[in-house]
Amino acid sequence: MSSPRARRRARTSGRRPLVHLALAALVLVGGTAAGTVFMRAQAQDGGGSAVSSSASSSVSPSASASTAPGADTVAEEASVESVAVPEVDHDELLATALADVSVEDGAAVSVAVLDVASGDSAVYGDTRFDTASIVKMDILAALLLQAQDADRRLTAQERTYASAMIRNSDNVSATALWKAIGQADGLDAANERFGLTETEGGDGLYWGLTQTTAADQLALLQQVFGDDSSELSEASRAYVQELMGLIAEGQDWGVSAAATGGATGSAFALKNGWLPRTATGLWDINSVGRVTVDDRSYLVAVVSDGNTTKAKGITLVETAAKAAVSVFTDAADATDSTQSTQSAESAESAESADVTTAAGTATTS
Repeated sequence: MSSPRARRRARTSGRRPLVHLALAALVLVGGTAAGTVFMRAQAQDGGGSAVSSSASSSVSPSASASTAPGADTVAEEASVESVAVPEVDHDELLATALADVSVEDGAAVSVAVLDVASGDSAVYGDTRFDTASIVKMDILAALLLQAQDADRRLTAQERTYASAMIRNSDNVSATALWKAIGQADGLDAANERFGLTETEGGDGLYWGLTQTTAADQLALLQQVFGDDSSELSEASRAYVQELMGLIAEGQDWGVSAAATGGATGSAFALKNGWLPRTATGLWDINSVGRVTVDDRSYLVAVVSDGNTTKAKGITLVETAAKAAVSVFTDAADATDSTQSTQSAESAESAESADVTTAAGTATTS
């Protein structure tokens, strides 16, 4: 069936043919030029689907047929499909990474790690462990929180105790500050505000037998190394971070093994704990802190028990820390590689679109 436009043309074909021929030529040239300009602009913006439909509607049927060779190719090559990013189970990735870590028979380890930049975290194990000396970070945080509540600064004596307790893991200083915060009751009250739900202060003066989980230690690290959402003030956070970055030589093992440093900041800030059990002769070996890997920060907590020697426990903790951080560093490397590939493909696509559009323009001009 002929179109209304064709029937109208049939009825008037005998009238002023030269005038209509001139007008048709004008429409063809003008329409093609407009379509060509629009196609070039859209190809540069990556609007492939818009190129095909808009360019066709800008010209008459005969002109659209003339520009078709370039339009379909531009639409196909200039458009970039969005790719859905699959949800990542970081806990599963951490479990897989730790499967390669050698653990002695009878020993146990639990790990928690946070990528500070992305906010993604992973946890392996929910068993409670004795803190040993990593509780000293918690004692200092509780002391600072109480001082904030009283609107006072730490005394000179408290600062002396705090420095020795964190930097040198001095037990006498820890006992003095443990008493100052109100022992287990004071620690538990502070930890409730810090968001720790599985940590319980040790009985009497046995602060080293405080029970905790890797996840709770990660939560505490977020209070110490976090932002203004922390219960600790900026000054309090800076003070704890400073001391944890000045650990005595010989006590700086642990999560620091995962650090490589970078152009900004220290490579690590940590607090370790080690405790031989008199009944079994086995060792509790723990390490918590912040590490920097290629200028990216990670918070890491590793707790373990049942180690036959201190050295084997340290090896376990360090290997586990490196495995934990690798969950995120490997993912970051993969993302960087994918983004580089996509950028290269986008550049090639844009270049191809320009060439194809130019070819189409030449054909229709």
